[in-house]
Amino acid sequence: MWDYRDKVAIAGVGYSKLERRSDQTLAALTLEACDAALADAGLLRSDLDGIATSPSMPRYGGKKGVDEGIDVVTPWYLASLLGVTSDVQWIGSTNGMVTQSLIDGAMAIIAGLCDHVLVYRALHVPDGRYVNFESTHAVGTDQYLAPYGFSMPPAWAAVVLRRYFELYGYDRADFAHYVANNRANAQRNPNAYWRGKTITAGDYLGARMIADPMSILDCDIPVDGCCALILTSTERTRHLRQPPALLTGFAASAYQGAGGTPMNLEDMWDGAKDVARRLWDATGLSPADVDAAQLYDGFSVLVLTWLEGMGFCRDGEGLAFLREGHGDLGGRLPVNTGGGALGEGRLHGMTQLAEAVAQVTDRAGKRQVPGAARSLATISNGLAKSTAFLFSRDG
Repeated sequence: MWDYRDKVAIAGVGYSKLERRSDQTLAALTLEACDAALADAGLLRSDLDGIATSPSMPRYGGKKGVDEGIDVVTPWYLASLLGVTSDVQWIGSTNGMVTQSLIDGAMAIIAGLCDHVLVYRALHVPDGRYVNFESTHAVGTDQYLAPYGFSMPPAWAAVVLRRYFELYGYDRADFAHYVANNRANAQRNPNAYWRGKTITAGDYLGARMIADPMSILDCDIPVDGCCALILTSTERTRHLRQPPALLTGFAASAYQGAGGTPMNLEDMWDGAKDVARRLWDATGLSPADVDAAQLYDGFSVLVLTWLEGMGFCRDGEGLAFLREGHGDLGGRLPVNTGGGALGEGRLHGMTQLAEAVAQVTDRAGKRQVPGAARSLATISNGLAKSTAFLFSRDG
């Protein structure tokens, strides 16, 4: 079991407004979220001594995050914006998913390097199409994929979902209840991009196809915006404004898979199961101890691979579990209680982390799972760079 179980906690959460394309710069949105997180915790900018993020701008085949404050906000630049450059003892800039910055921040606190670490994710929607492959040359793996238009994540996820459907006899109608209900959860989340816009199962089945069987409603929406978290020791958190969300344990995936296609169902299952084994070993707990699950859903199919990989269902049973309402609020295991990335917008896992914190601190409002003692957050697709975190209620 992890020696530092429950010794680090989330003390504050902050959001900027999430918009499809904001009139504000990314720098302004990032400051808005970071100041909101500090205020939530009852801290000042001058209390910060650590900052961490993964500032990379994901885009496929085009310009990637090179204009500081416009389409990327590095932690060094943010320290300057906040006026804390001289106070900061440690800065983390992590490759891969931003949630690995949360691990780095927790380690910095445990090592005594920092007292209060700000972890944030700032994202900008570039002009034009998000995943254009604009290059006239394709090298490496791209030379085998791009000529066939197989160069964007929705297409890769579509192969996984098709494989899942064909193995177990499902179709899109089996997913309709979950997707519509997930949007209903977003209506109870004041941060959700899609708040105010409900959908029905019929809307899902009639949605525009992106890469069959993946429709536009199977994909999260890219947004301009930022989410920020404040980490500190559990002991310090108890003297701050909000109840702490204790970090009980975490796990990261190093599973590469067999290669070839960027995603395939069997590799994603294996990767998620590897993450699950590490998480349950680190925490000494099991799926039966989880009261709410925030499962990464940049694409809807990822909810299935995480649900099954983490051990909540056997392989092939996850979609029936959701279809029958067991993942609803009030169900056996409420899933993505704030609407997930599908309802809140693309924040690369910060959605899942923030919602897990809300659930174990009784701050989820109308979407609160009564008495939720532990909430899981999983991020990415189970393969290398994926992470999982288990948060617990204090006391």
